[in-house]
Parts: sequence; structure tokens; C-alpha cells
Amino acid sequence: MSGTFVGMPAFPEAARKAVADRTLRGNLRHATHTIRAKRARAVSEVSDWAALREAGKRIKDHTLRHLDRYLVQLEEAVTAAGGTVHWAADADEANRIVAELVKATGESEVVKVKSMATQEIGLNEALGAAGIRAYETDLAELIVQLGGDRPSHILVPAIHRNRREIRDIFRSEMGAWGRPAPEDLTDSPAELAEAARLHLREKFLRAKVAVSGANFMVAETGTLVVVESEGNGRMCLTLPETLISVVGIEKIVPTWRDLEVFLQTLPRSSTAERMNPYTSMWTGTTGYDTADGPRTFHLVLLDNGRTDTLADQVGRQALRCIRCSACLNVCPVYERAGGHAYGSVYPGPIGAILSPQLRGTGSEIDASLPYASSLCGACYDVCPVAIDIPEVLVHLRERVVQGGPVTRAGNKVVLKPAKGHAAERAAMRAARWALSHPGALRAGQRLASRSRRFHPRTLPGPGRAWSASRDLPVLPAEPFRDWWQRTHGGKEAR
Repeated sequence: MSGTFVGMPAFPEAARKAVADRTLRGNLRHATHTIRAKRARAVSEVSDWAALREAGKRIKDHTLRHLDRYLVQLEEAVTAAGGTVHWAADADEANRIVAELVKATGESEVVKVKSMATQEIGLNEALGAAGIRAYETDLAELIVQLGGDRPSHILVPAIHRNRREIRDIFRSEMGAWGRPAPEDLTDSPAELAEAARLHLREKFLRAKVAVSGANFMVAETGTLVVVESEGNGRMCLTLPETLISVVGIEKIVPTWRDLEVFLQTLPRSSTAERMNPYTSMWTGTTGYDTADGPRTFHLVLLDNGRTDTLADQVGRQALRCIRCSACLNVCPVYERAGGHAYGSVYPGPIGAILSPQLRGTGSEIDASLPYASSLCGACYDVCPVAIDIPEVLVHLRERVVQGGPVTRAGNKVVLKPAKGHAAERAAMRAARWALSHPGALRAGQRLASRSRRFHPRTLPGPGRAWSASRDLPVLPAEPFRDWWQRTHGGKEAR
């Protein structure tokens, strides 16, 4: 993955700062509670939701097991339809391919459909370094871009902003990117949407090159699919002469029949809509100057750590994700900390298991992400493809503690031993010895009870992080075994 977010502090430190921001917490609480309540109502209308969920899981698992075959089939279908397929092993290669394709057109600006894959690789920054300006056209992405900000939610990247903040951003920044916002702009949603519409319209009509991602790719026909709520994506997909799509290799489905399952589960899980407002599909090129749609189409298939993730029998289920964001909206940790604390374009529970696998656990932020969860299981309950996020979190915690794949050098996985867990391992060894020696355990319990008034309320040294936000439990005046012997006639507790 791109290093854009790497270098941030570990999740606990980043989250501590976010939790102290009352405005941020209020914005997140209002938005997540609203979205998840609507989603629950939308899902309850479907009598066979559990069957759809299981079908989505099985389709994804089947596709991942045979990914090599379906990717080749997709390439052949896209090529037959007039498109060109490029393979990118990592972010640098993908960015280089896209920059060269744009330069070949002679253009110096592109319009973009909302795309997490291009955010993952830092495409906007790479294009900027090559002298190419990228304009986000999704309303929430536009807010983030104008504000010099980072996305904090999969579905609603500007969820951490309220209407007054958006109005101020439009007033101060929109003019530097194109048509300025009206001087008397208010925080009315209708006025904010109209200001964005007028600002973007000139870009749609002028742009010759567009960049997109895709929600799905259908292997049997080489068709790409984008689902959206605004229609801005459709403007990017039909007006420019050249379309470049950057898509993760896991976004493939074998057939149109398989796609039908996800077009039912994705809208209800993400926007709580029965049917997606705009579902755009394209296959290859038009081949005619007078027809709608791009005359040149390039598909960049992105690996960037996905093959390494696929090799992990437990962690690979993260690649089922269809980016609905349902797990974020029910997560008590995300609701309080927000998306920026995760240090990745993939925040929330899915980011906590996906980012450490795509990037490795070599940085502080990635090594801390598997711990950014209460393991309550709400994320698994709402996932439309049944990703057992708590299971993967525990699996990744084990990897962090024991040492595991942390970086990649070419096609090789580089391993290094875990650091910073010596005290924890020593404590576990001591506990194992004590629990296997009842006499020593009983003596230790009695000593701890009799000296309890001298016990600190927080842990020293390495344990300070655990007790920074909680008090140590108060020990009872006597151990349970002693109490049992005293109150039950001296009979030993079993």
C-alpha cells in the first residue's frame, strides 16, 4: 500500500487525540447511528437476507480460490472488447502506469470517480508529482480534497465534517480549484449541493481523461461496475475520451448471475437503499467517435499485497469485502475514534484487518491496528459477506506478538521477530507455572489479599498503557478458597 498514512502514531495515541475532540465525536455519533438504524430497517425487509449473505460469502470464496483462472478470463474478455489490461504488482507500478497513460493523451488534468484503490496507492499525489492535476467529483471526496483532508469513512469520506465546516471549506477553497462558491453560501444542504454541482460541471465538460475504480468486475464479459448515489461517476464514465480504471484483483466475480447477489446486498448494507440509484456498467470501448462513452479504455489490475493476503488461510477472508462500510457504523471503537486514527484509507474494523495484511505490520500504526477493537462481534453480524473480523483480529494479534510477515522485498516475504512483548510473554510463563502449582497459587493469593491496601491503582512500566484509562480491579479481603473453607465447614472448593 501507499506510504501516505504510514508514519502516523500507533492507534491508541491517534485515537486518544480524536476522542478528545467533542465536535468530531458528535458528528460521528449522529452519522453512524442514523446510517445503521436505516440499514437495519432495510435489511429487515428482506426475508432471505441470511441466504443472500451466505451466497455472497460462497461466491467470493470460490472466486478467491480460482482467482488466477478468472483474472485471465477477465483479461481476455476486456481485450476482446477493445480495452487494454495492465498488471501492477504494487502502488509504484500502478501510479507509473496511470501517469504514463495520461501523459500519452497530452492532457494535464483528470476527473475521478470515487475510488478507494486509487486512494490506497496515493494516485492523486503521484499524478501531482508528474504535473497532472486530479479532480475528485464525488461530493464527499470533493469536500475532503478541498479541505486538504483525508477520508475518514468508506462510504462517507467527509463524515467527520458538519454542514458549517463544509460551507467554510467551500467558501475559502473552491475558487482555487475552479468555479468559486457563492459569497452568500449558507450551510443549507441544497445550497451546498448546488455549489458543488456548478463547480464540477465545468470539469465534466472540459475533461478528456477520467480515472475510476470499480465495485465489481465480471469475468465472463469483461464488464466493470460502479455503484453510486449521486451520478457524478456516470458523468466521468461517459463524457471523457479516455477512461483508466484501477481495480484490486479481488473485485472480480465470475458471472452476471453472481453479480446479482451483490447488487442486492451492497445498497442495503451501505446506504440502506433497496436499489442503488446509479449503477454504471461498461464493457471495453465504443469504437465510434460519435457514440457515448470512452473511445480508449485501460484497466489496471492492482495486487499491492493482495496475493500475500490470499496466502493466509485465516486472513484471506478480508478480501471478500465489498466496501459497504456496515462494520464501521456499528463499531463502538470507530464511533468514538473516527477514521483518521486508523492511518489508512480503510478505517474501522475492516481496515484493522485489511491494512496490516496489505502493508505488513512493520510500522507502529499497522502493528497496533489488530488491537483497535473490543471484539464485540457487531462487525461480523452486519457484514453482508460474513467476514469473521474478530477471528482475523485475534489471528493478526498472534502474528504481531510472535513475529510474522512485516514487509515485502520483491516477491519475498521478509520476517522479523516481534519486539516489545517480552514482559507479556514472561507474565504468561509465570501464570502458567503458578496455575500448575496449587500450593504456590494459594500462598500468592493470600499474600496479595493481605497486602491489598498497598496495591497501586495503575500498572507500572509496560502495563501503564493498559491501565491508563482504567483502574486495576480491587482484590477481595480473602481468597475464594479461604472463604469457602471458612463458610462450608472446611471442605475444599473443587
